[in-house]
Amino acid sequence: MKNLKRIILILLLVGVSPLPAVETENGACVILLHGMGRTQYSMSLIEDALLEKGYAVWNASYPSLSEKVEDLAKPAVEAGLEFCAEKNATTINFVTHSLGGILVRYYLQDYQIKNLGRIVMLAPPNQGSEVSDQMKDDFFYRTFLGPAGQEVGTEKESLPNKLKPIPGEIGIIAGEKDGEPWFLPEIPGKDDGKVAVERTKLPEMKDFLLVKAGHTFIMRNETVINQILYFLENGGFQHDCAEK
Repeated sequence: MKNLKRIILILLLVGVSPLPAVETENGACVILLHGMGRTQYSMSLIEDALLEKGYAVWNASYPSLSEKVEDLAKPAVEAGLEFCAEKNATTINFVTHSLGGILVRYYLQDYQIKNLGRIVMLAPPNQGSEVSDQMKDDFFYRTFLGPAGQEVGTEKESLPNKLKPIPGEIGIIAGEKDGEPWFLPEIPGKDDGKVAVERTKLPEMKDFLLVKAGHTFIMRNETVINQILYFLENGGFQHDCAEK
């Protein structure tokens, strides 16, 4: 018993859930990928909602502040794929926040997921972020947001803008929030405080939804969670029920 407690404590300290989700009831598995500087716990409300609907769910932290996207994508995605394979899932879906969406796009440049289903991206910097443009040379930004924070600028040669279209049915939810924090650069047009609404979009996306939410906590918004569930089930958002 004492050894079991020690194992659970170690797993919690390294950010891995010691009790993975139950077997999938509907044949579908969802891989959750959190944003930059966050942990698996930021996606916990989404995880709970998915479990209630019978999905198998992989939700684990990855070292978003210490590695480049190219070093993060493969281990983060494939850990989820291995979990879904163990659950004998017939469909693999993704729900991502911010940088998590870039990891999925990067992974799918070189690898195929044969049973790929739907991908819901929350506030993804798919065309980069002005925050990265204007703050990447700042000492504190470089120190605290690490290598990946340097890669998500808006310039043509930035990593997000060099990625090719990816397969899967993609739904993107962007947030709109009035005013940026005083310490962040001004962002043109509508934005969520960190990413411009227009820069979240992809040419290959199947549907798009704008909600009243900020970048930091969009994944905990009740409307957003309900729309995630609806998209995974139906392949589109429920626009008549969206938050105005």
